[in-house]
Amino acid sequence: MATHWLGVDTGGTFTDFVYYDGKQLRIHKVLSTPRAPEQAILQGIEELQLDVRGLHLVHGSTVATNAVLEGKGVNTVYVTNRGFADVLSIGRQARSELYNLMPRPRPPLIPRSHCLEVNTRLSAQGELLQALSEEDIDQLCQQVRELNADAVAINLLFSFLDARQELVLKQALQKDAQWQGFVCISSQVLAEYREYERGMATALNAYVGPLMQGYLTRLENALNAEGGSPQASPAEAASQGLASLSILQSSAGSINAAQAAEHGVHLLLSGPAGGLKGAQQVAQLAGHSRLLSFDMGGTSTDVALIDGDIRLTSEASIAGYPVAVPMVEMHTIGAGGGSIATVDAGGLLNVGPQSAGADPGPACYGKGGQQTTVTDANLLLGRLRVDGFKSSSMQLDLAAARAAMQPLAESLDLSMEEAALGVIRIANEHMVRALRKISLERGHDPQDFVLVCFGGAGGLHVCALADAMGMRQALVPTCGGVLSALGMLVAQPSRELSHSLLQPLQQLDEVQLESLFEQMQQQGMADMQRELNVPAQISRSLDLRYQGQSFNLNLPWMPLAELQQAFHDLHQRTYGHALDLPVELVNLRLRLQGEAPPFVLPRIDPLELPGSSRSSESPESIEPAWVECAGFERLLPLYQREQLLAGQKIVGPALIIEAVSTTLLAEHWQCRVDPCGNLLLQRI
Repeated sequence: MATHWLGVDTGGTFTDFVYYDGKQLRIHKVLSTPRAPEQAILQGIEELQLDVRGLHLVHGSTVATNAVLEGKGVNTVYVTNRGFADVLSIGRQARSELYNLMPRPRPPLIPRSHCLEVNTRLSAQGELLQALSEEDIDQLCQQVRELNADAVAINLLFSFLDARQELVLKQALQKDAQWQGFVCISSQVLAEYREYERGMATALNAYVGPLMQGYLTRLENALNAEGGSPQASPAEAASQGLASLSILQSSAGSINAAQAAEHGVHLLLSGPAGGLKGAQQVAQLAGHSRLLSFDMGGTSTDVALIDGDIRLTSEASIAGYPVAVPMVEMHTIGAGGGSIATVDAGGLLNVGPQSAGADPGPACYGKGGQQTTVTDANLLLGRLRVDGFKSSSMQLDLAAARAAMQPLAESLDLSMEEAALGVIRIANEHMVRALRKISLERGHDPQDFVLVCFGGAGGLHVCALADAMGMRQALVPTCGGVLSALGMLVAQPSRELSHSLLQPLQQLDEVQLESLFEQMQQQGMADMQRELNVPAQISRSLDLRYQGQSFNLNLPWMPLAELQQAFHDLHQRTYGHALDLPVELVNLRLRLQGEAPPFVLPRIDPLELPGSSRSSESPESIEPAWVECAGFERLLPLYQREQLLAGQKIVGPALIIEAVSTTLLAEHWQCRVDPCGNLLLQRI
């Protein structure tokens, strides 16, 4: 096993580090380097003065995400059956602007000139109707060379029933001595029906695959310079005294770096998935399993609902493209610490979705930013302190924040303090709407959940959001400013496999299903052989629907005699009604997970020490500073979170600052410090 662990989350503004040596945690932040993300990682490793020998690095990468969002993937060719080259362009014909009669055309992910056809065909039952000829294969290879493609995505009809024709094309392209590129096939990316969703997942996988390969190679070479090799498994690396590297998948499970590039479409929510994993872990230790989470970083805010387990969905989208592979279910909005405040032509104040990012960043970063952001507003109000970012050696520039805010305040005919409060209120409202969308609009009462905030800016807004949602409990986790990086440390190696099998439930054979699940398990274990020998947990589930429906509900595997009633009950709970219609199976799903890493959240010193007369009601151990904070009639006590003791209570209003974030404890709120250093907030 590895001897020490490093979780790294690359965000749009900061790259976060959580280092664990088996006993204690160390946290750190550096500004991200978007053009070469590995530079920030290497900078952080150097500043932390880490020995990479025996280090297991788990990384949440934004390389694939940014490539899709910015339309900067590689030159990709899409290959499908004759007559189906337009599938990716036509899609589902869903209109994003329902009442716009002349919507602006949206360029497809892959241009029509790069969508090629081959003359082969399977029937809907998997029968081979037209086999590939040598002429078809040679012509395809020539077309790929002429288009100077970097990657090829192959998606043939009904390949989830029989993948042999796809494999023939893949092998031919890989053996072509005149072309060296990335090839992926739909039967290995997403073995499910619906050619559009399967094709889009395969195209996205090819679109980002070479970029992930290049990025991981650069990171590998840099670690190799220190004697490490991310291509080794954690066990192999530890035995050789080397470093190993894993990447967090969108499903909140890790994958070995050697295979990550082949599964690029599974990395599109890599960083945010780490945040949910970290929130789940810390909240469970604090005794909470029903959570509304919001991760407020520099560029965006991610919100999610956790009811025991982290919810996965196969109906997510990135940049408007459907991504049908399993990923954590969350809602993202353009409201972060770096969100830019502007005044529109009608004189109304807007915040986001544009962000100052890491370069130049908010004006107060002193890197040339000219526009005011949420971070600048919090600094002007005194909620952020000038020397707040201790872990990144960054001194905030109050004068620069004032200079950026002044023209905004003048255009609104407000004082700078009033304008800053307006920026905060609008940013809060954006986040409240997002929280309502994942809770109230889905039939959940927010009062049944605990609001968990993380990200560098989360603690400044947690009480205001809880008040707006009518929630009485909140949790500010230890290491909340770098919780996504902490989530990397608790992520388990995992694989999610699926296979379509469209049959009426009454016609299913349990022996047949058991055989298919066994085949999927063997495939998954072969894929994970570098990471584990025996899975710690195997989860089987089925996607079911009423005949004629176009959407599914997922149920855990159970005897067939119980499945139909279980589906009726779930449909009733989800949609408020059940139907007297036959039920049919759509997909089989299998999840393999390895053992959780040996991570233990360190405990802090208790307030009531043996022989001490101090009590949690009277924290004489800490004498707070007193600071002025706009919007409050009196001075606020200022606590250093690192000095707080377990069991200590603080009554708001108060500011609690730490190395990577700040918590604003509002009036009518109090907090108690738990044994792990989490702040448990309660409305009073």
